[in-house]
Amino acid sequence: PRKEELARAITELRQELRLSVKYIIDVINANPGLPHISRSNYYYQTHKPDKDSGNQKLMDRIKEIYHEHSQRYGYQRIYGQLRREGYEINHKKVQRLTQKMGLFGISIRKRRKYSSYYGVQGKIKPDLIKRNFYAIIPNRHWFTDVTEFHLKDQKLYLSPIIDGCTQEIISYNISRHPDLKQVMTMLDDAFEKHPALNGLIFHSDRGWQYQHQAYQAALANRGIDQSMSRLGNSLDDGL
Repeated sequence: PRKEELARAITELRQELRLSVKYIIDVINANPGLPHISRSNYYYQTHKPDKDSGNQKLMDRIKEIYHEHSQRYGYQRIYGQLRREGYEINHKKVQRLTQKMGLFGISIRKRRKYSSYYGVQGKIKPDLIKRNFYAIIPNRHWFTDVTEFHLKDQKLYLSPIIDGCTQEIISYNISRHPDLKQVMTMLDDAFEKHPALNGLIFHSDRGWQYQHQAYQAALANRGIDQSMSRLGNSLDDGL
């Protein structure tokens, strides 16, 4: 550890154990396996001006971003968020401040993309989106997919609909089984919220659910044009 980190640890030991600085430093320096520090260096570290006294506002925002994302953001993602918010800052400074505040991103298992393609089960629709994922007005491009999550050794499947203009989640369904009922329930919720959808392009991959006659009929009955990505082209997917 750096000298300032060691000095901070000694101060915490003083407060917790109610021992003198001299005693703690003597014990530390007598152990060859621990980093050493002199008393004069300790007092220098504890009394020197804090060079980050002018960064308090930035440090507060870093803490907010860190906790807004459930402590999963490391300094690189925090740096990216700050840049998007207009902060003119170097990534090394963000790294130093997050380390100083003890903010370390929690490592989580990356979610795995669920594949529902079992070959041709029904009608394959053409790709009407052609990677033009953005729409200038709402309810013109919708996207859907099924994603598999692992939670406490159990599998869960998320099926959402996202609008290409607003990025709003139109509807979603979470199920233990990636079956047709899940997708149709998701559709029913979306149609209840948006009854008039003529001219909408609804894009997905070639999952068997999206090839099913009941799913395709539900879209056609509401004047929705169904679109499917090309086989094996993940860049065609909207999600």
